[in-house]
Amino acid sequence: MKFMRSTSLKRLFSIKRRRFDEEMAVMGRCDSSKVSDFQDFFQKPTWKCFSFDEIFEATDGFIAENVVGRGGYAEVYRGKLRTGEAIAVKRLTKACADDERKEKEFLTEIGTMGHVCHPNVSSLLGCCLDNGLYLIFQFSVRGSVASVLHDDKLPPIDWKTRYKIAVGTAKGLHYLHKGCQRRIIHRDIKAPNILLTDDFEPQISDFGLAKWLPSQWTHHSIVPIEGTFGYLAPEYFMHGIVDEKTDVFAFGVFVLEIISGRKPVYETHQCLHSWARPLLNQGDLDKLIDPKLADKFDAVQMRNLAFAASLCIRVSAAWRPTMSEVLEVIFGDCVDEERWKMPEEEEDGRGEFWGFEDLESECDSSIFTELSE
Repeated sequence: MKFMRSTSLKRLFSIKRRRFDEEMAVMGRCDSSKVSDFQDFFQKPTWKCFSFDEIFEATDGFIAENVVGRGGYAEVYRGKLRTGEAIAVKRLTKACADDERKEKEFLTEIGTMGHVCHPNVSSLLGCCLDNGLYLIFQFSVRGSVASVLHDDKLPPIDWKTRYKIAVGTAKGLHYLHKGCQRRIIHRDIKAPNILLTDDFEPQISDFGLAKWLPSQWTHHSIVPIEGTFGYLAPEYFMHGIVDEKTDVFAFGVFVLEIISGRKPVYETHQCLHSWARPLLNQGDLDKLIDPKLADKFDAVQMRNLAFAASLCIRVSAAWRPTMSEVLEVIFGDCVDEERWKMPEEEEDGRGEFWGFEDLESECDSSIFTELSE
């Protein structure tokens, strides 16, 4: 594995950045003034290899009190460098340290995050390869969207902030799909993986399940199926098919979560999208909107976000929008709903065939390994 690690890193550091085209043709009919923060050029990120002593000191020896998160194969610690900069250190757990597949996935995450640069994607400061594998990020003071949205001890998030989070996440996801040198499918878009800066700017994080998608490929076919219940697109859950529309579906659930304030899966095992779909189809937004918002929201923004979510969670991937089209809908002054009307035979499809109950009764649970919490 040491040879694999050395070879992988030599390849990683030899990758050269290429300049992107000046125009973002994929933005289609979007108002350029509203999406001006999209970067036309890909800036080479600056990151370094940290020594083990640096991160050991920063995290106070990786004490348990500094643990801020745990995933399927890694744990995250808060820390502070000598410069005073707050950092988050993601460490491959000891249980996975001798797992060649997990080490390969960890190195893949370095390769993915080390070559993306966007305000709405978490920044990689560097890595450490001594005494284990470590990724070092900027620390998100406010935590994740999930922790802020669902913590009853915190005040409710106002609409302006919720809208900012939804829009910023959409821009970050659009960048991963269209703005990168190679298409990146995140595969685990969810509220816990959207971190917040001090001013509530969202940043997509945790690329442990991310996949590069070559331009000549339409999709990946993946086994085992990994992800999070409630966010899984039906074609991925049932057939292991992964492409941009997999992320689009998860984004739709994420938007519903922001609008409704509800978690993606209830204690009764009902999925949020299953509960919300009939309300969206009937245009009954009053029952969808988080009561904590009262009437303090922008009606046009709410309508556009809700409509975008309704398109994203469609069972048929072919009838879901791309993230470029999602942004068009979000920013649209007058959304053309007729353009998105599906044929009756599509609408009559088995829209609820993959509820939480199906996860237990219709599929071999052995293929669902290391599902994120």
